[in-house]
Amino acid sequence: MPDFKVKDLSLAERGEMLIEWASRHMPVLNKIAERFRDEKPLNGLRIGACLHVTKETAVLIKTLMDGGAKVALCGSNPLSTQDEVASALAKMGVRVYAWRGETTEEYYWCINQVIDFRPEITLDDGADLVTTIHLSRREALKHILGGTEETTTGVTRLKAMAERGVLGYPIIAVNNAYTKYLFDNRYGTGQSTIDGILRATNILLAGKTVVVCGYGWCGRGIAIRARGMGANVIVTEVNPIRALEAVMDGFQVMPLSRAAEIGDLFITATGNINVIRKEHMLRMKDGTILANSGHFNVEISLPDLEGISMSKRTIRPNLEEYTLKDGKRIYLLAEGRLVNLAAAEGHPSEVMDMSFSNQALCVEYLAKNPGMEPKVYDVPKEIDEAVARLKLKAMGVEIDEMTEEQKKYVESWEPGTT
Repeated sequence: MPDFKVKDLSLAERGEMLIEWASRHMPVLNKIAERFRDEKPLNGLRIGACLHVTKETAVLIKTLMDGGAKVALCGSNPLSTQDEVASALAKMGVRVYAWRGETTEEYYWCINQVIDFRPEITLDDGADLVTTIHLSRREALKHILGGTEETTTGVTRLKAMAERGVLGYPIIAVNNAYTKYLFDNRYGTGQSTIDGILRATNILLAGKTVVVCGYGWCGRGIAIRARGMGANVIVTEVNPIRALEAVMDGFQVMPLSRAAEIGDLFITATGNINVIRKEHMLRMKDGTILANSGHFNVEISLPDLEGISMSKRTIRPNLEEYTLKDGKRIYLLAEGRLVNLAAAEGHPSEVMDMSFSNQALCVEYLAKNPGMEPKVYDVPKEIDEAVARLKLKAMGVEIDEMTEEQKKYVESWEPGTT
């Protein structure tokens, strides 16, 4: 067996069953894996991945291996690894370095183990692998053909690198594919965030006032799902266009300073830092619950929460009670980390089927197109549409096709009012 480090290899059998269950709900990726087994488009390619180590990720890793690739994998969050899945992947021959509850030091040790594998293509979720390579492991750049990025936060970081001229190799922003963000970010994040909150708290959402910070695609999904479960939803935003859209979608929109006084549950999904701060916490009601669905644990200011508290205790897994100096209690879920993966299992397999199909096809695209300019690219349209068509076919849904007359009409400019 190759080098690896997981929590407990004896968990592998359980992990294999979880992977099997996920695979049964990922028909598009299975179809790609079938072709990969025949064509071996990734034969001999070394792939380094920093992703949430879940049962769905395992199906992606197996697909890449079916294509002939050799893979090293680490987790993209200290609390998101499913230990059973990591163990199963280790037994399958993957160089996997991941376990739930890593310290920050251990987290970056795992990333460096993947870099030591000398990957030719990187897969990232949050850009920690890419930034570590650029900041402290630049010798690895000479081996790398390109990479992919899975999430909004990571794409934002990579675009900043590209704008500053420091990005060392091409990255395809998988997050920007229509078949990713319209479904994964909206339906996946919406459902899995609520799932994580309910697992951590077992509260009733009906009748609660839920404040969603951020109305990007993830925030939209969370707000819609919370309203669907009977909550009164308030949206806070800094972007006037998104704020206007939230109003038109039927949500209350107001500054967080006002929402802080009336909210029962606050969920951050902005991708920014210190969204909920001391001044907001001091206005909150006794018993307020704070949850984060952004990639990094920076959206809720943990230093501020610690600073205004006189004690804290763990009430149940992923639920900490902070007692403020005035006696008020605030509850923090999953240490402020992304609640859908830290307190639940992440997105449903059906939606990750599309996201990870984009990943697999973009890896193939990079392998077939070496020498691309080092910048951030959108997913090629033909890949995006191919994933959508395969998903529709798997669901038994047929759609119309344009007639030759219609194709000619939309490609011309001469016809007008008759």
